[in-house]
This record gives sequence, structure tokens and C-alpha cells, in this order.
Amino acid sequence: MYDVIILSLAEGSSCGSSCGGACSTLERDPCAPRVPVLRCAEALTKAGARVETITAQSDAEIDEVIARFDGPPRPDGLSWPDADSKLRLIVASASDGQLRAVVRRLVRRYAPPPSKRPADLAEDRTVPDLPALAILPLDPSSTDDLAAQLGLPRDPSAVASAVLNGSARRLDLLRNDGGSVTVDGALVGGAGADGRALPWRGRVEVDSTVLSDGNDPIMACAIGNGGAYASVDGFRLLAEGNPTDGEVEVAVAVSRVVKQRFRGTKVQMEVRRARGRAVSVLPRDGELPFLDDGVAGSLNRKRSWWTEPGAWAVYAG
Repeated sequence: MYDVIILSLAEGSSCGSSCGGACSTLERDPCAPRVPVLRCAEALTKAGARVETITAQSDAEIDEVIARFDGPPRPDGLSWPDADSKLRLIVASASDGQLRAVVRRLVRRYAPPPSKRPADLAEDRTVPDLPALAILPLDPSSTDDLAAQLGLPRDPSAVASAVLNGSARRLDLLRNDGGSVTVDGALVGGAGADGRALPWRGRVEVDSTVLSDGNDPIMACAIGNGGAYASVDGFRLLAEGNPTDGEVEVAVAVSRVVKQRFRGTKVQMEVRRARGRAVSVLPRDGELPFLDDGVAGSLNRKRSWWTEPGAWAVYAG
């Protein structure tokens, strides 16, 4: 039988730098287990598992949990996940930002430095197969988080069954040169006080395909591992958003003024799409806001995202 850790992130914890403050407001005591956590733990215990609930208040405390998934010492001295571990991990998340915070720490622990890249690491990856995890959504009403997109179980007892009896489904992961990861997607561009998108200019390139050379008025740029930003305000950007195809899908929406015979001009939106291994965005006019897995940030220099095919995994029902 398995040992199972149910990991939550405390509200207002210092790991908020990783989840962008997207932590739960569902509890008054930031360290008290939520009701779904208690129900999941009860179902696991009834099934014979040994259960430990942990509420991490910092990246260091997340790291302490992750270190328990280390495999035997390697001759090269690298930390490497144990492929035969009997330990299971459930991440209780109130947002995709919290889930990303945990996956980010997994990458930090197990990604080898380029100077120590081992021969047994796949050629198209910079990280080994990360330990599988189960997602326990703390917001039962959400219909657009990553767990919902993937059709994963949301009921605590179903999550318990998945981690004990289900199979692991491997998913792509996006890494970026800012030191973080993306499990679902990013949306580059900001909005005004009225909620309308503000145009910006920048060079957007997918592998060798240039979607914008920096002169177009871009209204939005969606970077998709999953389908979080496939549509924005009812406007379709990404064609698919598939986190298992080994590619990043990118779309830019460009505003164009079209002349109409006898009726003046009108503004149309042109969507340009491309798929590939990597994407880069270079802002042309100063600081550029963006959302990455729902976490707000800003760019003032070139940022690149690249695909790690099948790098992480979730337990499915």
C-alpha cells in the first residue's frame, strides 16, 4: 500500500512569489486543512493508505516534501526522482497558479545544470520525468481550470481513488528563461480601465516563424500548452490547446483597418497562428503585462518559452 502526502499551500505564504498570490481565500486559518483535504484523507485512510497532510508556507517547505521523492544516489551526484517510489503526492490547489508553484519546485529540484547534463536525459528535454501527482481542486465550481480541461476527478473520494488505482497521464510542460514554468498557458497584453484590450507592439516568433515583426498593433498574444487562453472574451485565439502533442501553440490577434467601398473604414481582427518547439516575445514599447497560469507579471525584455514533452504527469481516474 502507498504512503500519500496531501500538499496544500498556505494563504498568504511566502510561496506566493511562485503562485503570484493566487492562493486561496477559502479559509481563515492559513494552515488549517480545507474540507476537501480532510475528505480526501479520510477516503485514502479507508482504502488502507498511510496519509500525511502538509500545508507549506514557503518554497523551502515545498522543497522538503519534494525531496522525499528522490531516488537512490547517482554516480554523477544529481538529484533524480525515484521511478519506483511507493510515495504518492496530491496537490490541493485553489488555482492553477498554486499548482504551478509546486511543479516549478519539482523542476528546480530535478533539472540538471547544462554543464552536468547526463547521458540518460532525453534529447528533447532539460528535465527528467517528474514524479506524477494528483490534483485536488479546492474550488468545486470551477469549469475552466486545468483539472477541468483534462477531465480529471474533482470529488475528494474520486481523487483518492485515482492516486491509488489510476494510471499516470504524462503532459507537456513549458519552461521559460525567467526561471519558471507554465502548466496551462500565458496571455500577453493588457487592458484599460474599461476592460478593453490595449494594443502593443513586439516581435513574436515561433521557431523560425515570425507572427509579428514588431510593427503590428497586437491586441493579444496567447501561448498555449493547454487551453486556458484558447478564447478571450468570446474571441477564438488558439485552435486547440493540447498539452500532450509536444508543441506550444501560439496565436496573435492583430488589429487591422479595412476600407469599405462607400462606407468608410472598419476595424477587423486578424489571428495569426503557429506551432512549434519554442516561442519568444520581445516587447518594443517598454513594460508589457501578461498572465501566466493566471499569475500576473510584466515583461520589459525578451522572454522565451519552450516545450518539455511529457515532462510531468497527473493521476487520472
